[in-house]
Amino acid sequence: MGDSKPEVWLRGKVAGVPNLLQPVAHALLQSMEEIEKYTQGFPEELLWKMSSGRASVGFHLQHLTGVVDRMLSYAKAEKLSEAQFAYLKNEGNSNEDISMKILVQNFRKKVEEAVVFLKNTPEDILTEYRPVGRKALPSSVIGLLFHAAEHSQRHVGQVLVTVSFLKENREI
Repeated sequence: MGDSKPEVWLRGKVAGVPNLLQPVAHALLQSMEEIEKYTQGFPEELLWKMSSGRASVGFHLQHLTGVVDRMLSYAKAEKLSEAQFAYLKNEGNSNEDISMKILVQNFRKKVEEAVVFLKNTPEDILTEYRPVGRKALPSSVIGLLFHAAEHSQRHVGQVLVTVSFLKENREI
């Protein structure tokens, strides 16, 4: 595609991030770069459009930020706040007051926050138990961080497909 830089994981270590957490940092930073790239020039009026019963680009962008936020809370051994539950409940609800720019900026900020968290996470706590959700399902610090990374990559792929489909099939 004419990109001058290799993918994030091929650029070397992310400074300050422990070795075992490098893949998490790489995946999150790659997600951030791809979101910024794939959403450039995407028509604002299509942000909340659902096509073929599938989620909107707006949903995916909100969800990306929300998942990383929730996984960081669980990794910190915190329960979700009422604000986080409200955010989750509203993911994907069409909101003309929320622009593409705001959603992309929110994701960038959350990834930057996650990288700071990674830098401050000692490797010796990675296997510590962390409960997830109201049912306190079992996970670990590394499990939660890995899920934030892989889940982000999954939704970036969905953004790419949805953006390209909506652009090509735009009703004029």
